Amino acid sequence: MLAVLTGCTQATSFFGDGRAPGDAIRIVPKDGAENVGADDRIEVTVPDGRLERVKVTRIEDAEQEEVPGKIAGNGRSWAPEDKEYRLGLAGKYSVEAVAVDGDGRRSARSTTFTTLVPKDRFIGYFKPENRSTVGTGMIVSFDFNRPVRNRAAVEKAIRITTEPQVEVVGHWFGTERLDFRPAQYWEPGTEVTVDVGLRDVEGAPGVYGSQRKKVTFRVGRSQTSVVDAAAHTMEVRRDGEVVSTVPITAGAEKTTTYNGKMVVSELHEVTRMDGRTVGFGGEYDIKDVPHAIRLTKSGTFLHGNYWESPDIFGSDNTSHGCIGLRDIKGGSSDTPAGWFFERTLVGDVVEVVNSTDKTVAPDNGLSGWNLGWPQWKAGSALR
Repeated sequence: MLAVLTGCTQATSFFGDGRAPGDAIRIVPKDGAENVGADDRIEVTVPDGRLERVKVTRIEDAEQEEVPGKIAGNGRSWAPEDKEYRLGLAGKYSVEAVAVDGDGRRSARSTTFTTLVPKDRFIGYFKPENRSTVGTGMIVSFDFNRPVRNRAAVEKAIRITTEPQVEVVGHWFGTERLDFRPAQYWEPGTEVTVDVGLRDVEGAPGVYGSQRKKVTFRVGRSQTSVVDAAAHTMEVRRDGEVVSTVPITAGAEKTTTYNGKMVVSELHEVTRMDGRTVGFGGEYDIKDVPHAIRLTKSGTFLHGNYWESPDIFGSDNTSHGCIGLRDIKGGSSDTPAGWFFERTLVGDVVEVVNSTDKTVAPDNGLSGWNLGWPQWKAGSALR
């Protein structure tokens, strides 16, 4: 009879209030709660005694992840280690807690709850590509598919770390574009990690991010090229040393080339260039432009040109705003265009000087280097 009483009765709880021992462990959110918001708090408390162990697990897509947390010094409460911890949406949480009274008697409680499944999500399309090797002028650029109203939260959720360490700051262009860069061009050999923690971040009322991934890239050798539109030349520097001066043709008098620093964003062995796509009507439609290097979103390319007389390179500006290098139909590595194409990385800088046009807009392609560092930092939502 004593054995039965000892093993099966609950009698009075060690908290002294007549409840079953586990009932005195208070867990928020409550057991079985649904549609819990990302900003709702999660905590475990006891009115007396102390917590001995608390384990909180997030279950999502058949994967489990324990939430780091700690018990307060007085033993009465548990909370996540990160004071700004946000619950993951579209997930299930389990909480297991064990408490001990002054006489060493234990009680336990387990609960579960589920979080809100958002109807609206946003994502960011970004460059450069994972594990790529880029030029020293590369800018990390995000284009969001929906307007971002809570820009500070989104910018904070994207962490960029480097080796060696350098300050990297974000700059917003409107509500759908966020770029990151350091004060100066990257040092060759820099390793960059982009930690995209946008999942469950509320970018606008009721609109939450869906991405959580990590991207790395490496900065290669330094190559910068200066196009002198008046002199019809392009000086190519590799690691500070001039390696070649190439004759070019730039934009004609009525269709001039932008001044300023532009960053290579795409490389095409061959592409089609149709004037109707950039506001020139039917003035040209060349289906096989060789060695095409994109410099701006609006359509400025540095590319091979086989249809003009070789005499114009180095002497005349005849293009619709692009920078042309001598080439042959089908392209060749033996031409100036082929030589430059084979030595170019996404992220290399091409700067145009002495054109009669305006300076390229900083959001036209990856042209943010045309802003000074104070201007760039002023565009951050975190400053």
